[in-house]
Amino acid sequence: MLVLLPPSEGKSAPRRGKPLDLSTLDFPVLTPARERVLAALVELCDGDPEVAAKTLGIGGTQGDLVDLNRRLRTAPTARADQVYSGVLYDALDVATLPPAAKRRATARLAVTSSLFGMVRPTDRIPAYRLSGDATLPGLGSVAGVWRDSLGPAMADAIGGGLLVDLRSGMYAAFWRPVDVRVATVRVLHEHQGQRKVVSHFNKATKGRIVRALLESGAAPRTPAQLADALRDLGWVVGVDDGRLDVVVSEV
Repeated sequence: MLVLLPPSEGKSAPRRGKPLDLSTLDFPVLTPARERVLAALVELCDGDPEVAAKTLGIGGTQGDLVDLNRRLRTAPTARADQVYSGVLYDALDVATLPPAAKRRATARLAVTSSLFGMVRPTDRIPAYRLSGDATLPGLGSVAGVWRDSLGPAMADAIGGGLLVDLRSGMYAAFWRPVDVRVATVRVLHEHQGQRKVVSHFNKATKGRIVRALLESGAAPRTPAQLADALRDLGWVVGVDDGRLDVVVSEV
């Protein structure tokens, strides 16, 4: 089973640590594409900061993010599961998982990244700012780069197992699963007999779901088996083909 997570827009910048070394990251087949995106982003941010901010969709009060990108090759790095922050990652909270669950996280989780394509929780990366819909001078859209590059890495990571795809629409455009068993998850809030899709709490619920799966050791191979595993863990789940609807009464 491979659980594919979205990145977070907000990131926790490491205060200390070795600089970025692309050769140490998992999925080495992505190294050439990573170098191309990294070079284009650093070159952009090493130039006119106003042009860089406009290109990256960064507001006028966030000039520090341009400087963050400019220093990517020398900035400190930390584990990806410490750099990515926000609602989903707070709920997942890899750092507090029991040892066996942490080992499963290393083997079963991957994060989609505009800069690195895909990283494991233990990969050491710097904080950066690059949206999934960005277009970089001399490179084009980052989504286009990863559409051309992610296929082999994803095939190796999934093998014959189940892909639990928790990416948002923007990052789903980086790679479309073909000939793979895929389960997606939608979170519905039930209140007074009515069910509706939630947004902010969708991320928190997905984080808690992933944490529960890692702690349980469940390794489903089909969407139906994933639904059964979540029901065993106390979730209310419906299945429609490969989509799981997880129904919560409290958000």
